[in-house]
Amino acid sequence: MKKLSITPKAMKDFACFLRQEERSVATIGKYLRDIGRFAVFSKGKEIEKELLLAYKQHLSEHYAVTSANSMIAALNAFLRFLGHHELCIKQFRVQRDAFCPRERELSREEYLRLLATAKRQRNERLYLVLQTICGTGIRVSELSYITVEAVRRGEATVNCKGKRRRIFLVRDLQRHLLRYAESRGIGEGAVFRTRNGTPLSRYNIWKEMKGLCREARVAPEKVFPHNLRHLFARCFYGMEKDIAKLADILGHASINTTRIYITTTCEEHRRKMERLRLIV
Repeated sequence: MKKLSITPKAMKDFACFLRQEERSVATIGKYLRDIGRFAVFSKGKEIEKELLLAYKQHLSEHYAVTSANSMIAALNAFLRFLGHHELCIKQFRVQRDAFCPRERELSREEYLRLLATAKRQRNERLYLVLQTICGTGIRVSELSYITVEAVRRGEATVNCKGKRRRIFLVRDLQRHLLRYAESRGIGEGAVFRTRNGTPLSRYNIWKEMKGLCREARVAPEKVFPHNLRHLFARCFYGMEKDIAKLADILGHASINTTRIYITTTCEEHRRKMERLRLIV
């Protein structure tokens, strides 16, 4: 029987398979990095169940459970691609936390302070990027779909993870974005772009957001693009109480994913329990 190991050709073929499956560039990159980590761990040894279980133990000792499970998922996908379903290993079982850690939740007040800081720093592009993500609930990777043409229509069509959905832009956001595009001489295509004319990257936005933290008095661990999407989800659900509709807006295939976005903090849950007045 031929020895099973990770080869450059196998990695290349797997990447091609993922592209045919219409996986995003970011997902493909992550899968390849995760498989690369296992390749470093295995040191060229034949891939056997014992080696895979040893790797699982290694992950449990060096990574958070969610990160470890993500790496196992990537490795299992690679093994299935190679036709070795019998080698797949189980992910770690973990009970979903019912509450959002306070130190990670971005509040509306903190969001407004970030906006005010971006405005004081005269960073109009970042000022509008924050409002576009938080005001629509889009992923940062979907920001390139916010084009001048889409802004004029008042809606953008987003294609992500094999799904297409419509994103509506409120009138105030339309007005701000059209004025910004006109002032920058942007007549078509992506509204948010670098000086070279290329769409803003996730890293560009992340780095600029971190630059607001100190002046805005917001903990850096709360400030990253995806947290704006979470804030949109909590605000929408707080107003509508319709998780199915929210899942559609966010582009989630499962409501269980949407539930993660609307978890409350421990402090908020404690206040609700106090209002029950069941202790005499």
